[in-house]
Amino acid sequence: MKTTASSIRTAFLPSCVAGLACFLATGSVAQSAEEPAVALQQLAEGFVSPMNVASLGDGSGRLLVNDQVGTIHLVQKDGKLDEKLFLDLRDKLTKLNSGFDERGLLGLALHPSFKSNRKLYVYYSAPRSSTAPTNFDHTSHLSEFTAAADFSSADPASERVLLKIDEPQFNHNGGRILFGPDGYLYIGMGDGGGANDNEKGHAPQGNGQDTTTLLGKILRIDVNKGNPYAIPSDNPFADGKQGRAEIFAYGMRNPWGLSFDRGGDREFFVADVGQNLYEEINIVTKGGNYGWRVRESHIAFDPTKPNVPLADSPKTDALGKPFIEPIAWYKHPARNKIDPTQIEGISITGGYVYRGKSIPGLVGKYVFADWSRTWALPDGVLFTASRDGKGKNAKWNIESLPFTSTTGEKIRAYIVAMGEDDQGELYVMTNGRNSLSGQTGKVYKLVAK
Repeated sequence: MKTTASSIRTAFLPSCVAGLACFLATGSVAQSAEEPAVALQQLAEGFVSPMNVASLGDGSGRLLVNDQVGTIHLVQKDGKLDEKLFLDLRDKLTKLNSGFDERGLLGLALHPSFKSNRKLYVYYSAPRSSTAPTNFDHTSHLSEFTAAADFSSADPASERVLLKIDEPQFNHNGGRILFGPDGYLYIGMGDGGGANDNEKGHAPQGNGQDTTTLLGKILRIDVNKGNPYAIPSDNPFADGKQGRAEIFAYGMRNPWGLSFDRGGDREFFVADVGQNLYEEINIVTKGGNYGWRVRESHIAFDPTKPNVPLADSPKTDALGKPFIEPIAWYKHPARNKIDPTQIEGISITGGYVYRGKSIPGLVGKYVFADWSRTWALPDGVLFTASRDGKGKNAKWNIESLPFTSTTGEKIRAYIVAMGEDDQGELYVMTNGRNSLSGQTGKVYKLVAK
């Protein structure tokens, strides 16, 4: 595998390049004086690299927070971590690097009926399965566990593996999972890793465009039926004739930051990691093809010339379906020769449409993050995206969302993920290092300043 900046795209670091100026199709990221002031209030610390938060929804204010290294912690309302781990999966993971790594415990979702059935779902990087090609790196597992009656822990022995997906490289694992308004479980799958979607374990047309593989897709399954799951009857390839039945949408590189709007039309937002030129935000619909690797964002992509933006962008895929453009995107200045003084971030993390009550000025806006302004130094940033007008065809504008800690101090950290609780309030998860070492990981709550 190449170890260039462009090929190292982690689930929590979607694109690693020297610099990025944030641009839409209509211009650069604006810093609006009308944007509400926000702050990050530290909730919990002591993690290596926290990946997800999940609200127990029992009125206690407790959250589950999973760490990339394989542990799930129960966090009390005051931010204190229970001494006993909620679930320890470290012995189930493939061996992780102490330095940079994209594998680990990446996804966590509670069943919509968690309070009654106590079911939770995780996505993690297991050792390579015995049936995988011997030159593959590992196998991703989607598993179900059952929590104790008091929700204080989950039994490791209760694991029910629903899905195994062999991964050719260590990067581009996706791993974000969530339940949709329809009650089905959605899974974001990266293209398998490497660079250009054309290394070992990648189809000639790229895994993103190959509907016979689950890599490079958004999947949707019914965990309430079947053994180990059922296929929703309206999945685009439910009959299995033109593609895998689990596929909901395709043409993804490394989807990170999956979320459904809690209000409005319940739109499905997916931040997909770009390679050398663009980062993008999509509203994903059933059966949609979002372009990778025929396209990177809204332009044509040539894997033999990944740094060259091509003017002639294909309009339809091999099945004759039109490619769907992202609602917003921004450029990498080092590749696109944009003014490097306008650097805003280098790696989209994704986020949520804000539907909480503590920051009224953000309601209805898609609040998202970028991992950092630079690869070498921790300097994560926040943004908002919102429609400029009414209707689904209205343009989207991105604005920067400046923040400090609640004490007024600058927070220097990589933003690895965002989360949402059952009240619609948002959380920002950080790692002080670009590695899986130490305990610099923290969870912050987004609050009005």
